[in-house]
Amino acid sequence: MSMSILLRAGLMAAALSTTVLTGAASAETLRVMRGSVSQPLQVPMNRAVVVESDTPFAELSIANPGIADISTLSDRSIYVLGKTPGRTTLTLLAPDGRLISNVDVHVTPDIAEFKERLQQILPGEPIEVRTANDGIVLSGVVSSTAKLDRALDLANRYAPERVSNLMSVGGTQQVMLKVRFAEMQRSVSKNLGVSLAAQNGGRNISAGETGTFLSPGNSIGGPITTAPGTRGALNIGFNAGSVQFAVLLEALESKGVVRTLAEPNLTALSGQEARFLGGGEYPIPVLSDDGVAVEYKPFGVELSFTPTVVDGDIINLQLNAAVSSIDTTISIESGGFSINAFKRRETSTTVEMRDGESFAIAGLLQDDFRNLNNQLPWIGDVPILGALFRSSDYQRNQSELVIIITPHLVTPTRGDVYALPTDRVRLPTEREFFLNGSVVGPQRGAAGEVARQDFSTSYGYVME
Repeated sequence: MSMSILLRAGLMAAALSTTVLTGAASAETLRVMRGSVSQPLQVPMNRAVVVESDTPFAELSIANPGIADISTLSDRSIYVLGKTPGRTTLTLLAPDGRLISNVDVHVTPDIAEFKERLQQILPGEPIEVRTANDGIVLSGVVSSTAKLDRALDLANRYAPERVSNLMSVGGTQQVMLKVRFAEMQRSVSKNLGVSLAAQNGGRNISAGETGTFLSPGNSIGGPITTAPGTRGALNIGFNAGSVQFAVLLEALESKGVVRTLAEPNLTALSGQEARFLGGGEYPIPVLSDDGVAVEYKPFGVELSFTPTVVDGDIINLQLNAAVSSIDTTISIESGGFSINAFKRRETSTTVEMRDGESFAIAGLLQDDFRNLNNQLPWIGDVPILGALFRSSDYQRNQSELVIIITPHLVTPTRGDVYALPTDRVRLPTEREFFLNGSVVGPQRGAAGEVARQDFSTSYGYVME
């Protein structure tokens, strides 16, 4: 009883497996009918397809064995194996030598496995995969550039150098970069110098000059002149009997603060470079074969950057930013021309951040200190009295610079929603100008509120 049950189960399993195999084979089988045009045979690379003929054949051949390989299963069935992407022709001849059919064989990359891997690596991305000739065509809209690059890298694994990219990147692909240059400079200078001279009956007894402010030709009893640019000088003269004394003091303390701020904004498409220059160009004479030529060097606020939207709101930035100005304190004479130097603060870097985040890409803290002491030998070292024969100079310069960038993903909008700086100013009429003394006309709304603000209050900066 048990043997019959096992035998029946085995026969049912064999019949089921035969049905499954028959269904699988029929799904990849091309039937060739004599006297009719056969359809092209699509064969994935490294996979096989069965071709069945309604009439027995005696001879068959393949035009290019390097593209596909064939073998006979029976006088009506042919086993076709794809080897290399390409197109070739399969010819079937009857026993009497007549042509049964010519079958176009298209060997294509195995995109079934590629589609599976693509869905595993990039789930949810609507990427369409097709074959064209011996390559792969990708189309659809992906969410980011990074995912587009991953899809192309994976496709090149299955069809090296035969991938056509028709994909596009969705979402916002325009980036506005806000750059802030902020620099504070502080300088402190203190000078104390003394010059002492004495005269008895027209004959100098002693003289000492430790400062840097006396002009040549000074004499006791005559007018005392100082060197150009000297400030804070005090001349004191007195007599003690027949002896005349002259003391020239220089005491000066100076403080200065400089604030520099620039905020250039620039918008560019992802992957494209944008440049900005707010300033001018300085002519510099150079020697050439024809004599003296002029080259122009740009100065001012310079900005160039290339944004790349990597994934979602992650932005990669290649940035070059600089602030430069003409330094009139340093100049050279060349060929009858006076050429000034430049002060320049520049940075070049590559960073990655999200939309709206900020990064301090550069910073500088500089502190220059100098002490200078001039004195007459030995006597200048005497306590208290030595101060009359000593000159001291103290200088300290401090500067702090920071460059901060903030990228934003932006989209275009209607032009009438933007407010221009000129919207706040209206030219006055002749009556308003001559009778009322108004340099700008009255404004209404928010622009008028800004125009009517009073900027005549106290101003300045306090640094501790």
